[in-house]
Amino acid sequence: MKEETKPMERPTREPLALRLAPRCLAKTRAGTPCQKAAATGKKRCRLHGGAEGSGAPPGERNGAYRHGLYTREAIAERKAMRSLMQCFRQDARDALSELDATSGTRPSRVRS
Repeated sequence: MKEETKPMERPTREPLALRLAPRCLAKTRAGTPCQKAAATGKKRCRLHGGAEGSGAPPGERNGAYRHGLYTREAIAERKAMRSLMQCFRQDARDALSELDATSGTRPSRVRS
């Protein structure tokens, strides 16, 4: 006997808004994607870290905090210093090439 699909009846008892909600992006232990709806404004469901207040506290309030080497501020500071040093190196190269072009000789390097 052929089974009819009725357009006005849903095959599941899930409300339409829940069926259309974005799904959790977490993977289960079996490697399949989680089938729960993601928490509002999050990419994970409440079971996989999308709940309000989930996650470790930032900074020293986190028990694993030791030295701050990998904090956002420290990483940003190192990145800024790296770009500043690259600018200085490029300026030094440019100055040396101008000196070579004008005098024809390059000063000898003194290594310490």
